[in-house]
Amino acid sequence: MKLVIPAGDFAGYLFDLDGTLVDTMPLHYAAWREALRRGGLGRDLEEDYFYSLGGVPTRLVAQRIGEHYGVKLDAAKVEHVKEGIYLERLREAKLITTVVAFARHVAKTHPVAVVTGGMPDVARSALKLTGLDTLFRIVVTPADVPPGRGKPAPDMFLVAARRMGVAPERCLVFEDAEPGIAGARAAGMQVVFVPSRQHTRISTA
Repeated sequence: MKLVIPAGDFAGYLFDLDGTLVDTMPLHYAAWREALRRGGLGRDLEEDYFYSLGGVPTRLVAQRIGEHYGVKLDAAKVEHVKEGIYLERLREAKLITTVVAFARHVAKTHPVAVVTGGMPDVARSALKLTGLDTLFRIVVTPADVPPGRGKPAPDMFLVAARRMGVAPERCLVFEDAEPGIAGARAAGMQVVFVPSRQHTRISTA
């Protein structure tokens, strides 16, 4: 994997977690498929549709899937079941080494943060199990912003910038999915696209 790093005087670096630092998206997909089956979806979850929701808060993902398929789901229950299945499989996750190596390098001289659509317990479990918890002291999740203001809203990125003490326009964000890219840009930040899936098509303009 080759990252295209834009020129700029960046003072802080923000990283999405799933699909950017850690290759967890296949695990999330498998967990969602099983949780939705148990929750009454009645059909298989389309992989491309699932990946289009990358970075969206977990509870909202469940709601959107129900709306997409025209099925009434108990979003809270589906979310709970999905997170349980995911945590059982989390030890299978592998680091995305190119991004992690860059993060370790810049963290020697600049503040870094994780900005993730996952909830705090799940995000911190992933960081701990992959050994990234000591690298990322600042972790921003949907629990840090008002309801409905997760990605693609800019709020979580702005919270991370504030905690790092860095102006938004001097932050560089690493993201693998459109909701996160849109949120970062809305926060006035530049973005590095991380191609976590070979057939993903996201505009990087």
